[in-house]
Amino acid sequence: MNNNDIVQKLWNLCNVLRDDGITYQQYVTELTYILFLKMSAEKETEENIPEKYRWKELIKLEGIELKNVYQQALLDFSKISGNLGIIYKDARTNIKEPANLKKLFSEIDKIDWYSTDKDDLGDLYEGILEKNAAEKKSGAGQYFTPRVLIDVIVRMTEPKINEKIYDPAAGTLGFLISANRYLNEKYEKEYYKEENYNFKKNEAFSAFELVEETQRLGMMNAWLHNVDGKFLIGDTLSENGKKLNNFDLILSNPPFGTKKGGESATRDDLMFNTSNKQLNFLQVIYKSLKQTGEARAGVVLPDNVLFEDGKGREIRKDLLNKCNVHTILRLPTGIFYAQGVKTNVLFFTKGKTDLNNTKEIWFYDLRTNMPSFGKTNPLTKKHFEEFEKTFNNNIEKEKIERWTKISLEEIEKKNFSLDLGLIKDESLIDVNNLPEPIETASSSIEKLEEAVDLLKEIIAELSNCEK
Repeated sequence: MNNNDIVQKLWNLCNVLRDDGITYQQYVTELTYILFLKMSAEKETEENIPEKYRWKELIKLEGIELKNVYQQALLDFSKISGNLGIIYKDARTNIKEPANLKKLFSEIDKIDWYSTDKDDLGDLYEGILEKNAAEKKSGAGQYFTPRVLIDVIVRMTEPKINEKIYDPAAGTLGFLISANRYLNEKYEKEYYKEENYNFKKNEAFSAFELVEETQRLGMMNAWLHNVDGKFLIGDTLSENGKKLNNFDLILSNPPFGTKKGGESATRDDLMFNTSNKQLNFLQVIYKSLKQTGEARAGVVLPDNVLFEDGKGREIRKDLLNKCNVHTILRLPTGIFYAQGVKTNVLFFTKGKTDLNNTKEIWFYDLRTNMPSFGKTNPLTKKHFEEFEKTFNNNIEKEKIERWTKISLEEIEKKNFSLDLGLIKDESLIDVNNLPEPIETASSSIEKLEEAVDLLKEIIAELSNCEK
């Protein structure tokens, strides 16, 4: 049984809890509580778990006794310091029927865990998080960043040993886990030398997450991947968020929308006041980078950040001055499991001074004339091959249609809009290239019918996009 088989088996167990009224999101949380106990046993890291609550003891219990002991375990775990206390903070089970709880324990115990390498348990858990995101009823897809996209952003920003890496909107800590994986693969033994390992364990990774339930999943994810760091709960856009700054690399996919209630960020160190969360996060990100000329960021942002007027334009001007925004990747729609969401990745490096850092921007259009992505047609590494291969090669970029270079002078003429770099859409009618006049009435009717059919298709496509 491989990881994919185990993920599917675990996900299918949510059917057991339907009669208990458990939602998909609640199921992932319930699964996290139980999997922590099982995986602690598999990893032989049960030293912080009282013996009576260890897997080998709980699996012996039945019915109401199992439920009572398990409920008490959740309460006791929340009082223990460290990862255990964070993962089980305010934990309680929503499973009412003891038989369903026993079913979960028994089915998880039956899985052939010996077929899974201990180092792969984290990837297995990520698979469950991805399943949850792909399920529209869970609502998790709006914040889950596909791993393939995370990995591309990490590879393009090239994390280095002893760099401080930060995600101000951490979610389930996917960016930091990917960065750790990249460092582990690139530097191998050097990454684990004593001085480097101590930095990795204590200083390399930092994060802020607003939602306690999401932080719980993130901490489980990090624990399984052996990633430690300063992972804080709180609002990055509040005064609390000022605790973390001065980073070498920031990787993030900030939440979409406006701040609750329409209010602006409450921290007082942002230059521009706006209720747009993405614009506030963008300010936080480029403000939180070191001013060394090498500190950089890879950030997922929606289209409105590229063209919003007023404060949006002022923030873009400030960004272009203080940072070298060298690349903008226009992403396809459908990858966040929400219809019509259009996003981009901004890659930029903070300058040594606050003026005139951006001279030109390379845009890569991965949106126009691309297939429709979603649950049945996911984004893959192959879709990014051309982008990655030519990312640092301006000569090759000149030969590729999807790459477009736009100077700062041209951007200024566009009133500092960055909603640029999209190539011609083949599905749209070119009014400057219509067919020659038709000679006969019958052929004219045929052409008209074809045009009507085409317009119907275009209207249907536009209607789907709006949804």
